[in-house]
Amino acid sequence: MDRMEAITDLAKRRGFVFPGSDIYGGLANSWDYGPLGTELKKNIKDEWWKRFVRERTDMVGIDAALIMNPKVWEASGHVKQFADPLVECTKCHERFRADQAGEKCPSCGGAFGPARQFNLMFKTFLGSTEEAKNQAYLRGELAQAMFVDFPAVLQSMRRRLPFGIASQGRVFRNEITPGNFIFRTREFDLMEFEYFCVASEWEKHFEYWLSEMKAWLAHCGVDAKNLHFHEIEDGERAHYSKRTVDIEYEYPFGRKELYGLAYRTDFDLKNHMESSGRDMRYADHETGERSVPHVVEPTFGLDRTVLVSLLEAYREEQAPTAEEGETDARIVMKFPKWMAPYKVAVLPLSKKKEITDIAEPLYAELRKAMMCDYDETQSIGKRYRRQDEIGTPYCVTVDFDTAKDGCVTVRDRDSMAQERVKIAGLAEYLTEKIK
Repeated sequence: MDRMEAITDLAKRRGFVFPGSDIYGGLANSWDYGPLGTELKKNIKDEWWKRFVRERTDMVGIDAALIMNPKVWEASGHVKQFADPLVECTKCHERFRADQAGEKCPSCGGAFGPARQFNLMFKTFLGSTEEAKNQAYLRGELAQAMFVDFPAVLQSMRRRLPFGIASQGRVFRNEITPGNFIFRTREFDLMEFEYFCVASEWEKHFEYWLSEMKAWLAHCGVDAKNLHFHEIEDGERAHYSKRTVDIEYEYPFGRKELYGLAYRTDFDLKNHMESSGRDMRYADHETGERSVPHVVEPTFGLDRTVLVSLLEAYREEQAPTAEEGETDARIVMKFPKWMAPYKVAVLPLSKKKEITDIAEPLYAELRKAMMCDYDETQSIGKRYRRQDEIGTPYCVTVDFDTAKDGCVTVRDRDSMAQERVKIAGLAEYLTEKIK
């Protein structure tokens, strides 16, 4: 079983990611986050927001509507230019992205017809009739809401350049060939911000945010040797970008994009100003001079962050057993502790009342401070292995000595070292450990 297959199997078996609509045979490349995957994803989202918004004085956040006035997408260029080259097999009529298709159809070996552009915007209709005048789009990126809301944010929050507007949320792209688990899907979550600055300082901010994206990836436990920084050449960049760096990752299926950093110049604000008639300029507080800000845009794919986190965390190891000198195989997900779905598992050594009368209240108390699991089935060794496999950093075992000494055994996921710790102060002890 290769690494990608192992991750996909574990994700389904342990409640991270399930195939979407599975009882009806599924839907091509549709995935649902299970209980543990939802916690993992939320932990990443919350940490990103804390790091890039709440802990900074130069960033504010918005939460915008999924459907915007269609004129937004016309002004931004998405209606005409947000497209991929498509080819269709002349034999089986399957469609593929031209830049990924090869010379012959991978399904039947047939020849491809001429390439044509395929717009990625998802169309929908507002109102009761599907008429052209009611046509709208599900958003294809988060950025446009931050540009459209720029004057309102500027007026209400009284920010001075440079500053950023951040957003997280779902976007929709009618991808021709989605695939590779949650790497490429038609609906996915992004985390990004538009950082507004004066034109003369964009290079300084570009380099700063590139370094911050590297620091974030290190914080997520990503090994730097798996990362590559690809400078996108002229003619290959998006229509709005003057400079783009793709942060690529060595996935089991090849080197592909993880994040992107783009210098969008004043393209978007200027286009929206011309199209809407609204003044999008910023007035300098000292000189009073008015100008359209330039924008540096770091984009973080949330689903791809989840995928990379699963790949980076996955380990197959030989671990000692209860028998002295013997080992057996264990699968362990070595997530950064802040990221792990469960931070602690409470494991009563027995179901006897003298044990559970301590373990159950302890579990209830710890749940107030952190996400916890409670497991009382099978041997303690098998329970440790189950918690290792979902990445729980600490297991707390309540045993027959607990009633006598007021202590529990705390086991570390990574080292498997065990330590006796007093119940009094246990929550504080664990909170400090999982920071």
